[in-house]
Amino acid sequence: MMIEVFKTNVKHADHAKILVDQIHTTFADYTANFDLEDCDRILRVVSPVFIHNGYVVLPDEKPVNVNSLLTN
Repeated sequence: MMIEVFKTNVKHADHAKILVDQIHTTFADYTANFDLEDCDRILRVVSPVFIHNGYVVLPDEKPVNVNSLLTN
């Protein structure tokens, strides 16, 4: 398991929900949540990481343009 923490500029709970829902839809094995009470408006993403023979193998996923999610 790998936990990534991101500082964001998300200010509104409804925007956070859209982004978390999109992360969960796009990456079914990931868990994401926001801490909008934190001064850095933290996004935490937990993703599975597989270790094989000492190498970390990340899932092959296409990147998501976060800005485009908020304009829909």
